[in-house]
Parts: sequence; C-alpha cells; structure tokens
Amino acid sequence: MDRVLQPPLVDSTACLCRVDTGLKTVTGARRYVPGTKLCLRPDIKSSIHPTRNKPTRGDRSRNQSPLLPGLPDDLAIACLIRVPRAEHRKLRLVCKRWYRLLAGNFFYSLRKNLGIAEEWIYVIKRDRDEKISWHAFDPVCQVWQPLPPVPKEYSGALGFGCAVLSGCHLYLFGGKDPLKGSMRRVIFYNARTNKWHRAPDMLRRRHFFGTCVINNCLYVAGGENEGVHRSLRSAEVYDPNKNRWSFISDMSTAMVPFIGVVYEGKWFLKGLGSHRQVLSEVYQPETDSWYPVFDGMISGWRNPSTTLNGQLYALDCKDGCKLTIYDEATDSWSKHIDSNMHLGNSRAMEAAALVPLNGKLCIIRNNMSISLVDVSKFEDLKGSSAEHLWETIAGKGQFKTLVTNLWSSLAGRNRLKSHIVHCQVLQA
Repeated sequence: MDRVLQPPLVDSTACLCRVDTGLKTVTGARRYVPGTKLCLRPDIKSSIHPTRNKPTRGDRSRNQSPLLPGLPDDLAIACLIRVPRAEHRKLRLVCKRWYRLLAGNFFYSLRKNLGIAEEWIYVIKRDRDEKISWHAFDPVCQVWQPLPPVPKEYSGALGFGCAVLSGCHLYLFGGKDPLKGSMRRVIFYNARTNKWHRAPDMLRRRHFFGTCVINNCLYVAGGENEGVHRSLRSAEVYDPNKNRWSFISDMSTAMVPFIGVVYEGKWFLKGLGSHRQVLSEVYQPETDSWYPVFDGMISGWRNPSTTLNGQLYALDCKDGCKLTIYDEATDSWSKHIDSNMHLGNSRAMEAAALVPLNGKLCIIRNNMSISLVDVSKFEDLKGSSAEHLWETIAGKGQFKTLVTNLWSSLAGRNRLKSHIVHCQVLQA
C-alpha cells in the first residue's frame, strides 16, 4: 500500500488544495503561498487542479514583494497567524497582500488548527429607544472592540433569533419589524472578515421563537406570527452546507418559548402555550420527533442556562452570583457554586446571559459587567469555599454602579438605559 504523504501546515513546496476548503483552486492557494506544486495525489479530485499550460496568476506572484521582507512567505504566514486578534484590523490596512491573506479562510483555518484562535464575547443590546446596538469584548486585552453597525432591518426589530454557526458566523433571523410585522429575513456576520452578509430566508415568518444549534445546523421552532393562529407549532432547520432551510416535524403543541438548551444531543424547550399555560417539550434530531417532558430537570430549570463538557448549568440568583448544576443521577438541581458576593436585584445587575468561554462559564450582566467561573475545579473543592473560582474581567467598578443604581431607583429613575437581548461567543 502506498504511503499517503501529508503536507505540513505552512509548507510552500506542497500542494495546498486540501488545506482549506475556502480556497477552491490551487491558484487560490498560490495567491497566499507562491511556489506551490501540483497535488501529490491528483487523482483525489482532479477538478480543482488547473489544466492550462500558460502561467497562472500564482506563478506570476513569485515576482511580487514578500509578505515580510527577508522571509519566505510560508514563514511570514507562520508569524502573522500568531498576531493577536485585536490587531487584525490594522494588519488588513498594511497592503493588498495582507488584506487578501486575512480576508480568506486559509489564514484563520491555520489559527484554528494550531489552537491559537481567540474567542470574543459579542453582546447585542436594546436601548431605551428600542434601538439595537452591539459590542465585542476581547477577554485577553479586557477591552471592548469596535464593530460595524447592525444592518438597518434589525436596528429596531423585536423577538429575533441569534445563533453561531461554524464558530465564526453570527446569525440574526426572524423577528418582528415595528412597521412590517414578522420577518423571514436571515443575515450573518463573519468574524473573520468583520462584515455582514445575507443568507436564505426562513420558510415561515415568526418572532419570539426558540432556537438552537446541533451539529452545526440551525433549528428554530414555535413563536408567534400575525393572523388568527398567532402561536406556531411549526419548526425548521438551516443547513449551512446545503445553504437552505427545511421543515422538520411540528411541535406537539403551539408554544412561545422563553428558555431552551441543548443537552445530551436533545433540544429542550420551555414556554407558554396558546392559553398562557407553561409547556415543556424535547426534540430528538435522530428521530425527528417531539414529545412532552416532565421531570426534575424541567421543574428546577432557570434562565439563562447552558451546557459545558456535558454538564448542564443554570443561574440560581438574579445577579448571577450563584450557579446550580443538574445532577442526572438524582434528577435534581442539587449542586451549587456560590461566589458569596451578592451584587443586588436591580435590572442593571441582572444576569442576562450564560455562555462557555475558553473552557469556563461566562456570566454577562445588563450593566456589561462580566464574570468567569472555572467550573472544572469545582469537583476538587470537596466542600471548601468556591469564591476563588470566580473572576471579574469587565466592569470592575461594580460598587460605583451599585450606588448609582440605588440612587436612581430612590429618585424614581429606575428605567434601564439599555439591556442585553442576546450574547454569543465567536472565534477567529
């Protein structure tokens, strides 16, 4: 049996046609790494290799200036991919070659494969005038980074969904336009290029629906629409590889979900039915089936919640100072991780999101303060204090915020300037 040769990650003498699917041709790869040879195994997929005899653009690029003076381009790329993500916006301004390099998937695929891709927190807020804005937090530099404006169709939308696919694409979909009503529109932001794009519309107009991601496919279910039957039972899924939406089985009953989570490969939803009664259902993708669920997990479930390393977590305190863990063996929420630092019950201090970040749990509050909890060390405590597991990485002046919020409440100005409606983590 012939030994299959595996090209190294940044080797300018090997074929790069299989390094990154974003580069559809060898010519595309040569744009970033001049001097690449044809594939070592051309029988794998002959359609991606050029058949012309005349010099290609990649051949002509050998005579252009190097990415970094004095270094071969493969070593230059090995240096550039290690530049912190916060500086990538500046790197794109250096020259056209650097811009093209950072605009393609090749650059960021290498960062991901080498384990040096960085995760940022993206917060979508609604202000007092019902307008949407968003912000990105860099946990390494612990600063908020600038972002392009949210597209105007979502600048005032209500009840829209938000999810992340492929680790770097943030999708906004559905929702209710104040003038036009429920929408089917879908847009997404690419964290690698810092730009917004359109995606295929959903099959049904809906707002205030449930959403989740399983196996990099986007699921939506329930919600509301204008018309006689406002609450919806229908559900659909978007597959980014096929770039299309498809219907899945309807829910058992119409529901407007207010909490949802993926746990052990199944999608759990809890919401209000047509007669405002509390309902709970679970969806199993393997069988494309919904069924009601009533157990200890549902009864003690709080919002927000998330999963990390197979464990299900929820916040057990309004300001996010205490975490609770679902114990499948006892079918109860019996374990707690307490910071022993209660911040208050005001709307500003309210914990709006709970998301995984770099192997830890991240709590984001409406006043934009952020705490990290290292839950991996919880089992080793054996009854000792868990205070040292908590770390504040944003909004460290919380006492000032607490006092200001107290005086505002006493003065009757307790209306929050803005509140968080969605929070996601993107990698690049």
